[in-house]
Amino acid sequence: MGVRVTPPVQKTDRTGMKKIALYIQDTYSEFLTKVTWPTWNELQASAIVVAVASLFIALIIYLMDTSLSFLLKTIYEIF
Repeated sequence: MGVRVTPPVQKTDRTGMKKIALYIQDTYSEFLTKVTWPTWNELQASAIVVAVASLFIALIIYLMDTSLSFLLKTIYEIF
């Protein structure tokens, strides 16, 4: 049995601003090639779903608030 020795990690000459510039270039390239953007119809459909869901949740919260307010007023009037 021998001892395995891993080769040393070679450092690149990228420093500071070069790293930032490379990151921005890679990000821009990825946005253009790897991201699938929705079509206008898909975007509209998703926006409608979000709007309807938001209104539904707001209605539920309003009903809960109103009913609990009525319940607490009733309890306070008793005592």
